[in-house]
Amino acid sequence: MTGDGADELLVTERETDEGLLVAVCDADLIGDTVADGEISLSVTEEFYGGEPADAERVAESLAKCDTANLVGERAVSIALEHGFVQEPNVLDIDGTPHAQLVWM
Repeated sequence: MTGDGADELLVTERETDEGLLVAVCDADLIGDTVADGEISLSVTEEFYGGEPADAERVAESLAKCDTANLVGERAVSIALEHGFVQEPNVLDIDGTPHAQLVWM
């Protein structure tokens, strides 16, 4: 670990018909599937795999996105700290936090 958190998070930005989609995950979750009852989330390389990022980079991406998907303790905590999502809107999927953000 480098100490700046950049090796703990992955961020990817992609343009969609609905605008800029940002996906952020804790890097150690890539390849995992978390499930709780009928809810299941696969943290795939294809969707969440991106560039290593620190908290500042994640916050910058979230500030300019139209939609975002976040998974993992660190990823979701950054969104909470910066006010992009609120705690009642965070799902707990078998102990793994997940949040979605849509600007309307």
